[in-house]
Amino acid sequence: MNAQPSLDPTVVRWSVPPAERAGRPVLVLLHGYGSDEHDLFALVPHLPEAFVVASVRAPLAPPWPTPGASWYPIEGLDGRDPEAITLAAHAVLAWVREAVGEEPVGLLGFSQGGAVALQTLRVDPDAVSFAVVLAGYAAGGEFPGDALLANRRPPVFWGRGAADDVIPAALVDVTAQWLPVHSELSGRVYPGLTHSISQDELDDVRAFLDARLANRGTTASG
Repeated sequence: MNAQPSLDPTVVRWSVPPAERAGRPVLVLLHGYGSDEHDLFALVPHLPEAFVVASVRAPLAPPWPTPGASWYPIEGLDGRDPEAITLAAHAVLAWVREAVGEEPVGLLGFSQGGAVALQTLRVDPDAVSFAVVLAGYAAGGEFPGDALLANRRPPVFWGRGAADDVIPAALVDVTAQWLPVHSELSGRVYPGLTHSISQDELDDVRAFLDARLANRGTTASG
């Protein structure tokens, strides 16, 4: 097994200062391959203000000359190795426990980050209350947390473009079979969208997140 990576707490972008975080739900953003913590942070104006948003940087450096960071290698024969995705998930969980505490967080990931978001949910279903997966996928194989997820069916939003030629069709098929069994799935395939995020998709994500807040309020008052 490869060494366990770790996230650098000094390169996290937060939407609010520490004094404004207490008692608020946390949404962690997981960027895609070759990007960094600044990329998805641009989504903050489109997200509900009730969330404290933390955008973290992946722990690995892709091969030169690719810029940015990566959650796991995608080059060579070991590309998209579920074991490497699991290591990234453990790194996210370690950071969450240190920076956020024991309260469950929501995860929003794009591409690689979406795969890590789902794998983090599988590694520790108690630490993640929901996941938003944009142009991402579920890693194959069986995982100890899968049976618990199938019973609980946590909310997951999965959005992808009909013209996305980056994620292999086989992984899309695996995800389409896995998610309905292991989650309360909502999502959409966007005509003409490539490996990116559209305004229509952001509107759907906003509605999904608003529903999570409404459910949280109902649970707290009940």
